[in-house]
Amino acid sequence: MDAESTALVPPPGCPAHGSGERIPLYGPQFAADPQAYYAYMRHFGATTPVELSPGVEATLVTDYTAALQLLQDPAAFRKDSRRWRDLNEGRIPADSPVLPLLAYRSNCMFSDGVEHLRLRQAVTDSLARIDTRRLTQRIGQISDYLISQFSARGSADLVGEYSKQLPLFVFNELFGCPADIGDRVLFGISGMFDGVNAARAADVLMQAAADLVTLKRTRPGEDVTSWLMQHEAGLDNEEMVHQLALLLGAGAEPLRNLIGNTLHLLLTQDQYAHKGGLIAEALDDTLWGNPPLTNYAPHYPATDMEFAGTKLEAGELVLVSIAAANTGGAGSNRAHLAWSAGPHACPSKEPARHITVTAIENLLNRLPDIELAVPADSLTWRPGPFSRALSALPTRFTPVQEVPRPSGATRAAAPAREEHGTGPRKERGLWSSFLTWLAK
Repeated sequence: MDAESTALVPPPGCPAHGSGERIPLYGPQFAADPQAYYAYMRHFGATTPVELSPGVEATLVTDYTAALQLLQDPAAFRKDSRRWRDLNEGRIPADSPVLPLLAYRSNCMFSDGVEHLRLRQAVTDSLARIDTRRLTQRIGQISDYLISQFSARGSADLVGEYSKQLPLFVFNELFGCPADIGDRVLFGISGMFDGVNAARAADVLMQAAADLVTLKRTRPGEDVTSWLMQHEAGLDNEEMVHQLALLLGAGAEPLRNLIGNTLHLLLTQDQYAHKGGLIAEALDDTLWGNPPLTNYAPHYPATDMEFAGTKLEAGELVLVSIAAANTGGAGSNRAHLAWSAGPHACPSKEPARHITVTAIENLLNRLPDIELAVPADSLTWRPGPFSRALSALPTRFTPVQEVPRPSGATRAAAPAREEHGTGPRKERGLWSSFLTWLAK
């Protein structure tokens, strides 16, 4: 190799691109310094052959212009993963940890054309009905509850005890989950993304979504689930279940990472020393430099083609490296690809921004002297090809003995506990505990 390519070689353990081997997007070395890998990949052009997990191959687009071209060309690049050639030809391990996030579901993310428009419109219209003032109030309540669980200690892991939990609670509220269904949604999503008994966790989430659909068919409310069900698109029960699983899972995990990564920036970078007034700026900087979804947006070429100097075959899995493409992006501070682009761009970016800013503002107001409790370079990142998230974010602060509970007028709005489809529960889950705290 020449001097330039030697300087761009990522950490030991990554196969040389020139050797013909694919670059792995998993393992502790990739998690520790993915930007070194992206810099190395970009040295060879707009695309790179990668391996998402053992036996799962893909082409990764790392160039901003090429990524934007792909995302905005639904005629050439399709989303329906039933086109996935390697899966259809039996080359994908049935127990692959990445398969649940790539396999076909009857929802708007895995659909094309008219079907995509129908499902997508139902989602967009339903999310547009969210009352921002009510959402802000509920985020504050959920934030106060979570802070109350650790405020007297003077220390907290802001990933495990805050950024991981808050989006799940907010989504339970938005989708009208009663207590027992909300408990199972939290269990299912956490297990799927943490890799803890993921198959069972996925089953629990799908059954919880099915039970929520059954409930809302007979008892609709002022929530996203009911609005989806009432939409003129006419979603059937199967479509409803898959839409809910997508919106709950694909919404909560990136939001968890966005809150955690923004907090990481605020607590580790000197320019954010006066954190209170710089949250929105830190959020945008995070979406550029450390986005919550790093390599995703799966697409499949409709035909054999040449794209950005690379020959692609029909049905080949092609992903966009949002993290790598952002490095080469240009324009305004909102021109990043963290929300994707084109017809499949994230439909909930404004609620996501609002939830993130509100959650962080409330945390910093309650715990104004919060700071990192360990050296910044000792923090570790969760391994995986799709997302960028800390394993933990240990912090310390002056203990606070009491976090105010909601006012009496607000307490009356707390939804009642109901049981649906699981029988008696031996222990209260997290959502049940929150509803009990809210009602005090």
